[in-house]
Amino acid sequence: MTRIVLACVGLVALLACRGATGVAVCEEDGDAPMRILFIGNSLTYFNGLPYMVRSLADSAGQAAPVVDDVALPDYGLEEHWNDGRAARAIRGGCWDVVVLQQGPSSLPESRALLLDYAARFDALIRERGARPALFSVWPSSTRRGDFDRAIESYALAAEAVDGVLLPVGTAWLQAWAREPGLDLYADGLHPTREGTYLAALVIAGRLFGTAPAQMPAGVSVRAPGWRTEQEMRIDPATAAVLRQAAQAALDAHPAR
Repeated sequence: MTRIVLACVGLVALLACRGATGVAVCEEDGDAPMRILFIGNSLTYFNGLPYMVRSLADSAGQAAPVVDDVALPDYGLEEHWNDGRAARAIRGGCWDVVVLQQGPSSLPESRALLLDYAARFDALIRERGARPALFSVWPSSTRRGDFDRAIESYALAAEAVDGVLLPVGTAWLQAWAREPGLDLYADGLHPTREGTYLAALVIAGRLFGTAPAQMPAGVSVRAPGWRTEQEMRIDPATAAVLRQAAQAALDAHPAR
């Protein structure tokens, strides 16, 4: 994957480089760490998922990626597109990957929105020299029958934009296949720490090509707005199940 970095040093140079448009000027640098922008809602920011991905990658021996997020409650990609902050973040940084996430998108109308706005964001992401990734999430606990349609929606969106599929929904099913009583829902929608850890295993595994088995059972995580760093520790036996589930999901959806 091509690495790109900001080719401006110092505040004066940075302002001159971005100019009135707020567009960062980037240059290739194969030695720079991966830069990942997450765009989503509370399923992305709950438990500091983007920053858990960073910690897992670092702990597994990868260069710690540069991570940022634009994640707002109840936002889908349409809301992000109309809001403008996500677009400004894409233009204002030198990203390798931009992760896109909305709700489960299992219904026909929400699938159509996912496909439409993934394509719109794709055009902007490609202009910046990055590649989109689709974070396939889970439906609520009251709609567990929607898993297959939700997984299909994200697979279709990733295929439509030639993006990276992050098959987290599949990983949740794989985890329950191994341990049916595993608690991945914190409140019927948002994930427990175990649910977030499983998502982070899948995302880090796919983006860095690192086997989940090589990742630790817990990491220290600090997200913007958190006063202190938090220890995200998973019971070793549970972590082993989650690593297996993450690998099974990655195997079921090979990298494109």
